[in-house]
Amino acid sequence: MNDAGSPHTSGNMSRGPMRLLRLNPLGRRYRRLEPAVQRRLKIAVPYFLTGTGVLVLSYLVFDPPVWSVWILFAVLYIVLESFSVEVNDRLFYSSGIMVVMTAGVIFAIQPGSDAVFGMALTCGLGAYVPTDFRQRHWFQPMANFGQMVLSGAAAGLLLDANLGQITVIDRGILLRVAVTSSLAALAYATVNNLLVRKAVKTVYGDDNLQPWSQMHILFTGQVTMGLVGGLIGAAYLIAGEPPAVLVLMVGVYGIGHMSLYAFAQLRQSHLSAIRGFVKTLEAKDMYTRGHTERVAEFAQMIGEELRFTGTQMETIKWAALIHDLGKLAVPTELIRKRGRLDDAEYAEMKAHAHLVEEILAEVDFLQPMVDIASGHHSHYDGRGYGGRGHTDGSTPSLEACIVAVADAFDAMTSARSYRMALSQQYALAELRKHSGAQFHPDVVDAFERGLAKSGRRWGAPHVNDEEMARRLAEEPELTLRG
Repeated sequence: MNDAGSPHTSGNMSRGPMRLLRLNPLGRRYRRLEPAVQRRLKIAVPYFLTGTGVLVLSYLVFDPPVWSVWILFAVLYIVLESFSVEVNDRLFYSSGIMVVMTAGVIFAIQPGSDAVFGMALTCGLGAYVPTDFRQRHWFQPMANFGQMVLSGAAAGLLLDANLGQITVIDRGILLRVAVTSSLAALAYATVNNLLVRKAVKTVYGDDNLQPWSQMHILFTGQVTMGLVGGLIGAAYLIAGEPPAVLVLMVGVYGIGHMSLYAFAQLRQSHLSAIRGFVKTLEAKDMYTRGHTERVAEFAQMIGEELRFTGTQMETIKWAALIHDLGKLAVPTELIRKRGRLDDAEYAEMKAHAHLVEEILAEVDFLQPMVDIASGHHSHYDGRGYGGRGHTDGSTPSLEACIVAVADAFDAMTSARSYRMALSQQYALAELRKHSGAQFHPDVVDAFERGLAKSGRRWGAPHVNDEEMARRLAEEPELTLRG
């Protein structure tokens, strides 16, 4: 919570509660815990208590399911949750929503039972997977229990409210079930994602968490799976509950899970490929080691200030990581030259901006990022140079402008073969000096804000002159004194 937005309290009002907190043994124990443990407790305890309360209340208010049917779906749900796959940074998905929606439709339509308690209990049990027991986790099961119970209960309420009055089970109910299942799946996915996002951001923080990308695809996939699961439940009831349909159910659940697994594997393959490209470039030039990662970090910092979505942030990060890949085709002696480049050498060095296109021509998933990388030497006023991402006289894409600012700042504040690192103060002054011409003014402003928030300093504090930085590189015996 932002302290600036908190209500003001007088001194007399604040001393009483603080004195009680100091005298409270639990308060003293809590303050002695490590910050990481405190953050986990802030999520685990409220989530677990809320989930427990919802489960007890739903048991008292709503009718329980047919237990023989419930056990079957509970086992299937737990199995699928045990094989959840990481689809984003610390975000795990399974096709369990199909199972719980199938069960929910059956519980809501069958006389004498309701969906709320059966779905909430099923989801709550799915929070406990073998890995947690083997590794003695406590935070994940407690937090997952609460958010999964709430997700299941929210979906169950919608199913009971819209399907509980059905008395005739035939094909005429399919449209009603489809609409209701879609809404219930939407509620399940929304509650689930909001609570997971809150938990992950609280525990890990922005510094240790990559923005989630492709959420529109994943969210739509979850809702679609819930719709399919609901229709399976309706088909099971319309067919007269034959055992053969149960076998088909398991097959559909498996297909749904494999689609998520394929998505996760494809994403991991993409990340591995990019890491491989970066390592190859760094092996060629020691001065670029860490450069691409820092440019990616600065680019993401700017993206956050400009309120980019997770997918946009991932695109800009990947573009930053490959922006110098064209240097693989530039002679090593040219890259490592200690003095100034002559005109012919400079022209050859500039070629790296479009050589990245040739190197990655067959890598389809990177083509949007290649356009950004090939245009990162374009100027805001339409000058500069580059490959297909550059058009003379036209303002480059915002993403290319972001990489340009991030690249220029790191180039100035890191040591090169021909120059010592310059100070952060000097680098920012140069960005401001060329803002509106070489650099996008909004991007420069966003970068300054982000850098100030980070509290970190870059470059050599006392090197505020380009010529001095070059002399220090060419004549190592020179020293600076603060």
